[in-house]
Amino acid sequence: MRVEAASAGHWASLVDLPPVHVPSRVKIPVGRGDLSLGPTMWLFLGILITFLVVRVVTRLIRSGSGGGVGLGNVRIAGNHVHHQVFGILIIIGTGITLVSATPRGAALDAAAAVFGVGVGLTVDEFALWLHLEDVYWAEQGRKSVDAIFCVLVITGALIGGTSFVTGRMGTAAWWSSVAVIVVNLLLCVICLLKGKVMTGVIGVFISVVAIVGAVRLAKPESWWAQHRYAGKARLAERAANRYDQRHRDRWNRLRDFVAGAPSEKGVLRQMSRIAASRDREDLFPREGLMDLCDANLSAEIKASRSWMDNSNWRSRCSGDR
Repeated sequence: MRVEAASAGHWASLVDLPPVHVPSRVKIPVGRGDLSLGPTMWLFLGILITFLVVRVVTRLIRSGSGGGVGLGNVRIAGNHVHHQVFGILIIIGTGITLVSATPRGAALDAAAAVFGVGVGLTVDEFALWLHLEDVYWAEQGRKSVDAIFCVLVITGALIGGTSFVTGRMGTAAWWSSVAVIVVNLLLCVICLLKGKVMTGVIGVFISVVAIVGAVRLAKPESWWAQHRYAGKARLAERAANRYDQRHRDRWNRLRDFVAGAPSEKGVLRQMSRIAASRDREDLFPREGLMDLCDANLSAEIKASRSWMDNSNWRSRCSGDR
């Protein structure tokens, strides 16, 4: 190693070091060529793998078998710290790094993967920060599965790269692309008015989804059905038949297969919160709980609701997931 000081009051040094090779991309050999995984792909993989791992871990904790392999809820100063907290911290740290250091090549791929881990941890508990309470294993917790599905579809659609606006500003190609964006956003708004939140969100990035969602019937409880189907008995009946309980049960079975079904304890804790919000428990008797069960729970839980016969149901709401 050789270090020389510069003259004329300028502080500088010349250091002879062996060259360090920093890979520009992580490449996986496929056939005769190489498949370069870009940052968006690493982001997608980070979200997907994190979501799957977290759901396996939380299901093991819920079943009680996680303790045998050292898995359990994280507690700091007696408080149960949800994994979305760690996800938010990872997102903040990675975001600061991306803005301040502007990494490139393999460093950018690594940052994208870490950012995906943070997104996966945070969106997996989307229902918690939507309802501002622990509904992870309650019926409302299924919204987290819908949210992670939207994120994965959008991220997957952007893997190949997407240019929303084409051509130079002011040219015919530019105005055409802007017009397409405006029309697509209007279709997404129609999807939202028809009660298809997931379709409307995904349609922003995948136009064909927005077109299909805007053309098809609205959900019976949506703003569109209440205002556009009023006085149109045939349309209202078709919408009710298409989005009946069987339709909801099919989607719930898919959500539960991926992320786990709502648990008895999660339902009980939710009902306990509702009952505790009353000044007196006799204002919300057991019959009211049964009505709530009929209105909001899936057929699988309603079929096994014999646990509601236990008069000490409130005491069973304690504990962690």
